[in-house]
Amino acid sequence: MQKTKNSTRRSFVKKLAAGALAAGFLPATSAQGRNVRKLDWAGLHRKYAANDKIRLACIGMGIMGFNNCRTAVKVPGSELVAVCDLYDGRMGHAKEEFGTHLFTTRNYEEILARQDVDAVIIATSDHWHDHISIAAMKAGKAVYCEKPMVQHMDEGRAVVDTQKKTGKVMQIGSQRVSSIVLAKAQELYKSGIIGQLIAVEAWNDRQSSNGAWQYSIPTDASEKTVDWERFQGDAPKHAYDPVRFFRWRNYQDYGTGVAGDLFVHLFSGLHFITESSGPERIFATGGLRYWKDGRDVPDYMSALFDYPESATHPAFNFQLRVNFTSGDGGSSKSRLVGTDGVIEVGGDDVILRKHKVQSQPTYGGWDSYGTFSEAQQKEYADWYRQKYPRLPEQMEEPGELVFKAPEDYDEHFDHHANFVRCIRENAMPVEDAAFGFRAAAPSLAANMSYFEKKVVNWDPVKMELR
Repeated sequence: MQKTKNSTRRSFVKKLAAGALAAGFLPATSAQGRNVRKLDWAGLHRKYAANDKIRLACIGMGIMGFNNCRTAVKVPGSELVAVCDLYDGRMGHAKEEFGTHLFTTRNYEEILARQDVDAVIIATSDHWHDHISIAAMKAGKAVYCEKPMVQHMDEGRAVVDTQKKTGKVMQIGSQRVSSIVLAKAQELYKSGIIGQLIAVEAWNDRQSSNGAWQYSIPTDASEKTVDWERFQGDAPKHAYDPVRFFRWRNYQDYGTGVAGDLFVHLFSGLHFITESSGPERIFATGGLRYWKDGRDVPDYMSALFDYPESATHPAFNFQLRVNFTSGDGGSSKSRLVGTDGVIEVGGDDVILRKHKVQSQPTYGGWDSYGTFSEAQQKEYADWYRQKYPRLPEQMEEPGELVFKAPEDYDEHFDHHANFVRCIRENAMPVEDAAFGFRAAAPSLAANMSYFEKKVVNWDPVKMELR
């Protein structure tokens, strides 16, 4: 009998749970005591009555808007009832794909006023995230907001405070934090198998026009089919420009550049694995090297982040990079480097490479020992054997272990399934507003460092600039 995606996922979880290091895999908990791996597998096959469904609306039907909706409607007990976008063609296509029953509008406030909407997915340009998130929670809606949670650092606390005040469920859309891949990486890190964490290296590179945000622009784009004035919102005013509308990530007025789009994913993953609140010192550099198409954000950025010691990790350094002309087709990886090994996290796998620091110093090889006189070499060798007796022979453990997700595994589905579960149970999601802001803030601080040419000091616990 052919396995379904969900049965394959359950089988994979069982295999991991049976491993020697799997004691903390299901469930894993964060420093705040949140259950971040609780998925009701039986519930994925449960039938829900029409009046027992979580009714969703999506505000912003661009690439991620459609992607989120396609995933969300697969979660049992979920139903898409309305969409909002500022380009007429996308609302028309939403009806083509999800059904003519959908309510469509250019005005997101009409979505928030509807009684048949329990939760909203916010997938607009970055400069609208805080406004709509706050308005949605105040309107009694649960919120799934794409990353980064906010466009500017001074916007984050208002969103965090609104979630606390309203008590509404809010989840940020860095889907990897719900992934079994990151859960395995967290488990390995917590086991102490790589010793003391020293540094983290990560990159998220691309090499294509689409990857560099040169998205297609429809031939019917005009001031009639696009609500340009509403799109601009509180951004600086410009005459209608379809390039700025459909390729908004390229402009500081509406987006957050490579840091807000791609750094934030890597921060989310690292903070989940280490249960960190974030760095305290940020410096970034880079430039616009290749994609000189009118954009005012860099296509290459490299940044350094100093993490202070906390209850869950020692002090360490984080080196992060995005390159839109990578020369190798593009890739993404995070490497947690410890004294006894390395944990490498990719999109669908975790690789553990162990290289334990020797407990005794050695001599010979590339060493000053070879420069001693023969008599001194003999004397030194005798001294060494007395000082460091030979250790008992030990069985050699595997130098490399690979943990790979099933071929059809979908972390995006798990993230939306967790969101729906949290709405039903009124539970705190893995990536709530505070977590989302702590992942966004160092990314936005990297932009601040780059554009203002300065080191940025940040308090990751209080979530404020120093």
